[in-house]
This record gives sequence, structure tokens and C-alpha cells, in this order.
Amino acid sequence: MKEAGVIRKKRNVNKMGYVFIIPFVVTFLVFSVYPVFRTLYLSFTDFKGFKTPNFVGTENYVRVLSDKFFWRALGNTVRIWSLNIVLQLGIAFLLTIVFSDIKYRLKGLGFFRAVFYLPNIIAATSVAFLFRTLLDWRYGSINQILASVGINAATPVNWLGSSSVAPYVISVIGAWMWFGNSFILLMAGVQGIPSDYFEAAAIDGAGRWKVFRKITIPLLKPILLYVGITSLIGGLQMFDLPFLISGGTAGNPSGKLQTVIMYLYKFGFEVGTHQVGYAAAIAYTLFAIILVISVVQYRLMREKEN
Repeated sequence: MKEAGVIRKKRNVNKMGYVFIIPFVVTFLVFSVYPVFRTLYLSFTDFKGFKTPNFVGTENYVRVLSDKFFWRALGNTVRIWSLNIVLQLGIAFLLTIVFSDIKYRLKGLGFFRAVFYLPNIIAATSVAFLFRTLLDWRYGSINQILASVGINAATPVNWLGSSSVAPYVISVIGAWMWFGNSFILLMAGVQGIPSDYFEAAAIDGAGRWKVFRKITIPLLKPILLYVGITSLIGGLQMFDLPFLISGGTAGNPSGKLQTVIMYLYKFGFEVGTHQVGYAAAIAYTLFAIILVISVVQYRLMREKEN
């Protein structure tokens, strides 16, 4: 009887654990799971935010697939993200090579990691305001510096007002914000590689590039896969920086800064174009695109690894 009582008491204590996780489970269901399924339901309706939604089947999805403005926004997003990821990973790789070189053993890695990661923790609002000030074509510091050295003194560059320049400016700013995150992940991967490989390569006389290509890159593939997929997801969901710099969902100049999420926001939240059902369909179409590209990217990386 005594043993049965002890077992019963332990069971009661174990059940108390469920009580403590109830707040998290409820919060997760209400604010994460429910919105996902609610949005999926709304994507099949004509809901405009106020009246009772009417079921319209796949009409919203057909509209998205035939919407040239949606595809233009997707093209803008891919264009901005493509240069962004090249610069971001390029700078991160270069810094990884420098700080992982066993011949030089540079000190102060912790300090530099903090400095490189700092732009990532600055609010996008502050970053947008900073660069709108620096890149102002009339009074901005960048054009004034260029003019002081005799570059474009007569015709200042309209960095944020030119449709051919503004998307690439956003890419560079985004790369500056995020390269520190990629660098930290890559360095963490490098530090997880046994130092015996690098020491053996150094004894054999292998150069930096050969060590990086034959040892570092192959062993970093899991990290590269993670960085690539998360960058893809974040890039195709780009919103805050182009929205704040362009000053609205139109994505001026000439709509070249309008991303998919800005186009979604236009229908989901702006007065006058309020079409929540259509915005939900855009969200799930973008989800499908990201899912397909991520799966393809994952399989390509796995095939190369095998």
C-alpha cells in the first residue's frame, strides 16, 4: 500500500508539468496555429475585412497566378535578394577565411563578431532613416563625399530615386545588415571542424584556397544549407527595409522596390484596396513558392554531398 501511494504521488507530481505548459500551448495555438488555418480558409473567400466572407473556391489563386503585378513584385524581390545573398555570403566567406587561417591566428574574434553582428540588431526603422539621410541626392553625405573628390560633382547620383539604382542599393544595405549573422554561423561551423585537418593540411603545404575548397567547404555544407534556406525565406519575405525607404507599398521609384509582402500588405491592410481574401491567397502562393525552392535547394545540396 505504501509503495502504491508513493507511485500515485509521483504520478500527481508529473501531471503538474502539464499545468505549467498550458500557457505556452494556449498562446501557441491562438497566435500561431489558428492564424495559419484562418488565413488558409480566408484565401478561399471574398472576405474584405468587415462583411461575412463568402466561399469562392480557387478564384483568388487563379487571380494571383494571372496577376502581372504580383509577378512583377516577385521579380523585384528575387532581384534584390539575389545580389543581397551574393554579397552577404561573399563577405561572410571572406571573413571566415581570414579568421580561420591557422597560419595567422588572428586575435579578437569575439570583438569582431560583436562588431559585425551589430547591424543585425539595429531596428530597420533606424537603418532606413540613416541611409535615406546618407543617400539623399541633394544633401546626402555620400554624394557630398563623391563631389569633394571630383566624382559626379555636376550630376549627383539619385541613389533612391532611380529605378535602375535603388534596388541594388537596398541589396547592399540588406547585405550590410545580415552578413554578420552569416559570418557567425560559418565561423561556428569552422570551429566545429577538428583542427587536425587544418594542421595536417598545413604540414603537407596546402595553400589557403586549397584548404578552404577541399576541407572547409565540404564540411560546412550543413551550415551552408541552413544559411541558404533561411536566407531564401527571409529574402522572399522582405518588407521593412524597402517599405520604409520607398515610403509606401507602391515601392517607388517606378514600383522597382515593391516586394511580394508589400503587395500583400497593400491588399491586406491598406484602406481602399482592402481585399483580405486575396491577400491571404498571395500569402499562401508565396509559401508554396518558398517551399518548392527550398526543397529543390535541399535536394541539390544533398546530392552534391553524396
